[in-house]
Amino acid sequence: MAHSANDVTRLAAVNPAQAAHVLSEVRSATLSGQRAPVPPRPVIEASWGRALRGGVDPEHDVRARPLTHDEIERRRRDSPLRQVLPVLREGLLSVADVAHHIMVVADADGRVLWREGSPSVLRKADGLGFEPGADWGEGVVGTNGVGTPAVTRRPVQVFASEHLVRSHASWTCTGAPITDPRDGRLIGVVDISGPLRTMHPATVAWVDTVAKLAEARLRELHLTSLDRLRAVAAPLLAGLGGRALAVDKDGWTAAVTGMPYVSRVALPVSLAPGRSLLPAVGLCTVEPLPDGWLIRAADAPAPERASRVVLDVAHPRRWSVTVSGDTGSWTHELSPRHAELLYLLALHRAGRSAADLSADLFGDPARTVTVRAEMSRVRRYLGAFLEHRPYRFRDAAEVEVLLPADPTDLLPHSVAPTVVRARSITASP
Repeated sequence: MAHSANDVTRLAAVNPAQAAHVLSEVRSATLSGQRAPVPPRPVIEASWGRALRGGVDPEHDVRARPLTHDEIERRRRDSPLRQVLPVLREGLLSVADVAHHIMVVADADGRVLWREGSPSVLRKADGLGFEPGADWGEGVVGTNGVGTPAVTRRPVQVFASEHLVRSHASWTCTGAPITDPRDGRLIGVVDISGPLRTMHPATVAWVDTVAKLAEARLRELHLTSLDRLRAVAAPLLAGLGGRALAVDKDGWTAAVTGMPYVSRVALPVSLAPGRSLLPAVGLCTVEPLPDGWLIRAADAPAPERASRVVLDVAHPRRWSVTVSGDTGSWTHELSPRHAELLYLLALHRAGRSAADLSADLFGDPARTVTVRAEMSRVRRYLGAFLEHRPYRFRDAAEVEVLLPADPTDLLPHSVAPTVVRARSITASP
């Protein structure tokens, strides 16, 4: 008899059918509000809660409309995951086919882009709508090996009735997130799925290892592309006076002259040759390079104009800041810490000292070294719109904050005292 979630995991490795029966009882009891014979694993229980609050029906298989063929092809072309498909195939497919699994690769939205492996399992997956173009986000189909790792940002195995939706209970799915090694942004999930009898605890480590190999390959490709750009740009920069830098299409720096090195420059959504205003550089001229841009800082300072800054914290796991003005607009995705800091500055337009922010974040005004280091990083991409001493948005900036519909979803990762208070106050009737 299993007495804990760990016991169930061990039981599943030797007797999947019996473990599946236990988990079915756990699911039924938990959903009906009764005491379960074994508590669900914390990662599963938390996922069930999110999906149920989001309206997922555990008893009915509800599917979102799949993407069209043209949209699937467009996403495949645009996704950096296409660059690491050989790594994923080499690491997973040879074993997956023998073990009656399929490999599924989805983008950050949970949309299935590629699916390969055992033909018989592929046919069974068709019956669940687990096919290219389908949306397997946790908010659509509940707890699963694609959507749940995307939310938790960690590898997750979902076995039998740990799937929230009843029709998925005959499957075992193990997924791991793949992040952009340059900035930690989620770019997708790789998943191994098959009949529940194929469950093995070691699958989690296997899939996670291959996901990390894919991230290493992306890092290698990025460094190689910067080396190529640097080889082209270095002679040009050597002949220039003043401040200039060469960046790739995403703003990552290959070479600089006459100015301190910055790892990345925030670029507008649509950058074109000519004059532009970039936060890290100011007024500048932009010229195209092969797979990048040459940015030359103007001699005269940029006139201060009113700009609009939109801080988007409306989504539980994806935050961004967008700046728009006379010279165009640009968007920067935020790390959890930077989302917290900018939310606090938007909340306190008069400004916060390093000690104030330290108290807001940690409940301890003495942790100013951490705050100053993080604010230094924020200023690398938003410096043209921030003041310091105290830290605040410039008066000329119009600041708007996009908040989640459910106040409890405000920066759910955050344990900062000020954010926790904001969640509780806004959630009160």
